[in-house]
Amino acid sequence: MSKIIGYQQCKRCVMDSTSKDFILDEVGNCNFCTHFLSYAKKNIFLERSERYKLAALDIEEIKRRGKGKKYDCIIGVSGGIDSSYITLLAKDYGLRPILVHFDNGWNDELAVMNIDNLVKHTGYDLYTYVIDWEGFRDMQLAYFKAGVIDLEVPTDMFIAGALYEVAEKFGVKSIISGNNVWTEAILPKDWRYPNKLDYKNMASIYEKFGRGKLKKIPHVSINRRFLFEMQGYKWVIFFDKLDYNDKEVKARLVKEFGYRVYPCKHFESVFTRFYQGYYLRKKYNIDKRKAHLSNLIMTNQITREEAVQELSHEPYELIKQMEDKEYVAKKWGISLEEFDRIMTQKPIEHSYYGEEHEKPSWYIYMFRYIKLVYLYKFAYPLKIKERPKP
Repeated sequence: MSKIIGYQQCKRCVMDSTSKDFILDEVGNCNFCTHFLSYAKKNIFLERSERYKLAALDIEEIKRRGKGKKYDCIIGVSGGIDSSYITLLAKDYGLRPILVHFDNGWNDELAVMNIDNLVKHTGYDLYTYVIDWEGFRDMQLAYFKAGVIDLEVPTDMFIAGALYEVAEKFGVKSIISGNNVWTEAILPKDWRYPNKLDYKNMASIYEKFGRGKLKKIPHVSINRRFLFEMQGYKWVIFFDKLDYNDKEVKARLVKEFGYRVYPCKHFESVFTRFYQGYYLRKKYNIDKRKAHLSNLIMTNQITREEAVQELSHEPYELIKQMEDKEYVAKKWGISLEEFDRIMTQKPIEHSYYGEEHEKPSWYIYMFRYIKLVYLYKFAYPLKIKERPKP
């Protein structure tokens, strides 16, 4: 494979040289879809029977860990396709989740309706985590002023933190993840910030561009993540072990509880719709639909021709984009003139503001060691002594 000079597009998917990491091989296939095929062989392209056996083990573990409790797992719901579908799967397999919705002030009315109908249909309890709007707005605006690409980091970081907090509140150890290879495995690193849970990067950006002091927020630093894991909290991904077809899933959601489909993936949030449909395209020449559609091409859910046709028009109406721009600027408390000025500033890499190390602090390892010693010397021997004699 070799680097590209000038604009080029993959002949197999619709990824292109708008990503600086884009590389074509001798027949015109790109590194993104080639890597996807190699990665998918280890999960979604396994034999169906093998995948379902693995999923059954995950589900059995969730039930075992949640035995005797009101809830055996947590599912974050946004009103989007993936979280709605995985909630139906939980119902199919007899799980007892508590649904958690993270309200960051950007809910689309359609998303609220979809969540409400989902809750009524499944009968599951819904816990809405409402974050302090003033603080969250200030954090988003700090990222915008910092000139970094990934304005979704605050939402992604706080969702993870909120789910951990709710899990701790209700004593639930299993958190079901909606991340999946079926629909979102193809996404260049230069189109996002890969380390979504980098609290050092976040704190640095906020220190330089925030308007107040960083208050208590549901963040997930490396240290906090390890501490939660040491206490037995676990993210479970069984989505990829089951079948998924985008059109069939949407049809099921519509049929079962009147789900309303959005124009594009992740458009259940007004801000995400604006971020993907306007901000990334205008400032970075990035159209995330290329990644989402390429994923569907590589899983044989749509043809390349269908994807090309989809990309030939705007992700959503131009007039709506302008309305969203005005709405975002107003909610952030800045003028359109200031918004446009910041949009024209040179992009800055996230790494410029410092990055968190991938390893936790030394005292986290010390806590882990003490826990292992305790289990070995006290917990495990007691269990052995309590076993009945044959």
